[in-house]
Amino acid sequence: MTTADPARSAADTLPPSLAANPRLSTWLDLSDTGHVLVRVGKVELGQGIWTALTQAAAEELGVDDSRVVVQPVSTAAGPAEGLTAGSLSVARSVAALRQVCAEVRALLIEVAAARLDADPAALVVRDGVVGTAAGDSAVSYWDLDADVLDRDARGPSWVRPAPAPADPPNPPRVDLPDKVLGRPRFLHDLHLPGQVWGRVVRPPVRAAHLSTVDTSLVGAHVIATVRQGDFLGVVAEREEVAIRAAAALADTAQWELPPNPAGTGDPAQPRRSAPADRIDVVNICDATAAVGVVTTVRATYTRPFLAHAAIGPSCAIARWAGSQLTVWSHSQGVYPLRAALAVVFGVPEQDVVVHHVEAAGSYGHNGADDAAFDAALLARAVPGRPVQVVWSRADELGSGPLGPAMAVDVEAGLDARGHVATWSVDVWSQGHVARPGYGGSHGLLGAAHRDRQVLPPSVDPPLAAGGGSVRNADPGYDFPARRVTGHRVVDTRVRTSSLRALGAFTNVFAIESLMDELSRRIGADPLEYRLAHLSDPRARAVLERAAELAGWRREQGGRDQAAADAGRGIAWARYKGTSGYCAVVADVEAVHEIRVTRLVIAADVGRIVSLDGVVNQLEGGAIQAASWTLLEQARLDGHRVTSTDWETYPILRFRAVPDVHVEVINRPDEPSVGAGEIAHGPTAAAIANAVRDALGVDVRDLPLTPERIVAALET
Repeated sequence: MTTADPARSAADTLPPSLAANPRLSTWLDLSDTGHVLVRVGKVELGQGIWTALTQAAAEELGVDDSRVVVQPVSTAAGPAEGLTAGSLSVARSVAALRQVCAEVRALLIEVAAARLDADPAALVVRDGVVGTAAGDSAVSYWDLDADVLDRDARGPSWVRPAPAPADPPNPPRVDLPDKVLGRPRFLHDLHLPGQVWGRVVRPPVRAAHLSTVDTSLVGAHVIATVRQGDFLGVVAEREEVAIRAAAALADTAQWELPPNPAGTGDPAQPRRSAPADRIDVVNICDATAAVGVVTTVRATYTRPFLAHAAIGPSCAIARWAGSQLTVWSHSQGVYPLRAALAVVFGVPEQDVVVHHVEAAGSYGHNGADDAAFDAALLARAVPGRPVQVVWSRADELGSGPLGPAMAVDVEAGLDARGHVATWSVDVWSQGHVARPGYGGSHGLLGAAHRDRQVLPPSVDPPLAAGGGSVRNADPGYDFPARRVTGHRVVDTRVRTSSLRALGAFTNVFAIESLMDELSRRIGADPLEYRLAHLSDPRARAVLERAAELAGWRREQGGRDQAAADAGRGIAWARYKGTSGYCAVVADVEAVHEIRVTRLVIAADVGRIVSLDGVVNQLEGGAIQAASWTLLEQARLDGHRVTSTDWETYPILRFRAVPDVHVEVINRPDEPSVGAGEIAHGPTAAAIANAVRDALGVDVRDLPLTPERIVAALET
């Protein structure tokens, strides 16, 4: 990999992904006549990123969208862009690709000018054909010397990407036709020559050790039985044979169980008694503000452990050819996965190739990387043959990493007007990152079983990257004095890792819930109360637009009095404090249970690359957040997750999905940022605030189940 020149001037500064991968030919390939092949390091997870990449490349190169073909991400070719996470694909990958394509277009125009004996400034590009304005002489991109791409990017001082169009583009999603029409596209559909199937038997609880197992009952059609340490699995010619053989092994396996830790069965709280690392986020003191405090309000808000609960379970295919390992995976980070696999198998990194293949969605660190190790270890027993491993639903819900349980303690000091003068927050949570490579660990569940180890505690991203536990814990309001402190609980009883939005979901829920409580405490309209503490014009704009679209009744504090059991709530946040803005108004009915009837969303993600893609992400994020807010909680029994099916881990069903209306404010002069995680926190808070509006009760523990609401009403 070529690194960028550190002596570049500020004007020559490249987008981060391009600075790490500056060779133009790493990103673009014109060898297929009539097509532009685009290689990136950000994978398609159902978020529509390939549509945005296609649109950006087409705009900058001056070609029709249909000519742009985004190549599947692979460690064998293309730029290394790390993880596809944090709503950074548009901000990082699209920004890099725009600069690449702008430079390639300029270079190709120079080459065409020499070929046509023309002034470069007099040439125009029409769908990849460079020629004079009159059209009397022309040459296509594909007729020019492709070696022109074999150089490093120069930077925006040489050529800048094109300005944003007047209207935000709205290209059709390039990934949807196959999915809508049911054509094979997912990793689960991939069938390689000579492919066989594997299944893994999981320990019944974390840290259990395999004592004995009778392998004689697996049946005659099993190709291999693999037992290494606490790892146990089978390989068979047919999938159903592998499933039956794994069940037979599970029935005969004897495990040495660890002691059941006392007091660990409450999934609504992190273990505050466990050791914790302190994270100091901000501490702004204002003696004058503190003196003016006349009332102090304290509250604690919690969420339980959450599962990824992807409808499509984790899957991988692996094949060994001598010392060469090839893996097909739906991992969010093919390069970190390659590095981890090289470590656990003791082979050089260049001997491992990881190809990304889409699967049915991903919301963070699910079981995809773990399934890749499972397949690779089983494949070692059948050299030369690809082995496919698909996790069971119980594996997915019970063995995949969970989103951490969190507790947020908030204290607000109010002045004589009832406005916030001081604000103090303590966030308690396990770490939010256990991906391959975190903290020096390979992070692979099966490798830990093989080596009879327990994976180390999760960590958090640095504050400069948005943090994990404390993401969005610093409110976006103009409070004169504020302190925010994180407490990362060091706990290995439950494996936690990245789940969509990380700590932002709970922190925004806490901040916006208390702001609502404070507004109602002094009889102020919840919208006006927020605006009174808020100077950021883009934040004010999304709040006011969401309220306008929802028909917010300011004279009634936002409550729709037409129905006695109906309520309306509002909330907002700027994701990570540096990314997209999102405001949500929620309408609910609270009779026998909470039913969200409508969500109105206004968002600002800077320059819009693909309007439909942004809307899709906001809709999907809001619906998922509604499911988390109303229903979801992983249930624990000591070291064991007991919610391993859809009965014990319910999710929002189609019949309960609310109407969702989205409007995106286009900011063509602002950098483009992602939309995948910006709606989660505001949606949760808006729903909770609507419940408060309907019932007059503060329910501070998620999910908002009927039992919790009844308990709150009785206190």
